[in-house]
Amino acid sequence: METILFDPHSDYAIGVDIGGTKMNAGVVSSSGEVLFTVSLPTLAGEVNTKDRVTQTIQSLLSEVEAIKPGCRYKGIGVGSAGQIDWSTGQVRSASELLPGYAGTPLKVLLQAQFQLPVTVDNDVNVLALTEKHLGAGKGVRHFLCVALGTGVGGAVVVDGHLVHGCWGAGGELGHLSVDWNGAPCLCGGRGCLEQYASGTNIASRMTEKLASLGEAPVAMDSREVFSRWQSGDRVAAEVMAETIAALGSALASLVHIFNPELIIIGGGVAEAGDDFLDAIRKEMAARTMPSMHDGVRIEKAYRGNWSGMIGAALQVWEYADPAISLD
Repeated sequence: METILFDPHSDYAIGVDIGGTKMNAGVVSSSGEVLFTVSLPTLAGEVNTKDRVTQTIQSLLSEVEAIKPGCRYKGIGVGSAGQIDWSTGQVRSASELLPGYAGTPLKVLLQAQFQLPVTVDNDVNVLALTEKHLGAGKGVRHFLCVALGTGVGGAVVVDGHLVHGCWGAGGELGHLSVDWNGAPCLCGGRGCLEQYASGTNIASRMTEKLASLGEAPVAMDSREVFSRWQSGDRVAAEVMAETIAALGSALASLVHIFNPELIIIGGGVAEAGDDFLDAIRKEMAARTMPSMHDGVRIEKAYRGNWSGMIGAALQVWEYADPAISLD
């Protein structure tokens, strides 16, 4: 007899966070409490990503069944790297970090496999749900999230609702151009914010500047750049000045477009410290119409290894449809 997992009235959902390095899955309550978790390496390039997602969820279900037999769920929420067609739950585009992942009909596959309603969205959009319910965005109706990591991702919340755009790619803030004569970006544009504010590009620009000064190449990551900047290194100061100018320019434009109350900065680059956030605040203020800058806060994101997984699960309540079908 097939195990029944679905209960539309359950206070539990399964959240899955799909990244290029690892996958986190957990059982999460409607209030954001995490009850059970599993993490598996993504093994991108070795194992088909869609199969790895299924394995991760199955591993979680087996663990829960051993401890809490008969547990049922309202649904599955997935937050994934890549661009997601939100209405169909299909991966529309994905980077080389997840080879062969683009085109995966994730929602259809998971609903058929687990007989649960499934919602799939971009990983930064689900982080915005964590912020909305548990973090700096709690009680805020209009805010932006900017995730500064390997790339630069974004999410836009207007009147309490995420802006998905016509098929789901609304909030690609990392590809706002801050220099129309700038370096070519992987997206096909030029001078994108990601070229200046991602951890990857902060490190590569530092390496290039050192090479131009004749310094021997050294292993460089963004944390090393931050450390040198905080120690007064001149070259690191140049790199960070460019990063801060690019962020200040982009955020000023976004304030003029969306008139938010709050901008939340997350991702590894946000760990550069309070001096970094203070510098962004000053740069944005200098570039923003005073009347629109008044009252806009910049805050750090909610911290925690499970933030993406929690936000993924919270989709199950955020977009609950009482008439949802598993067909």
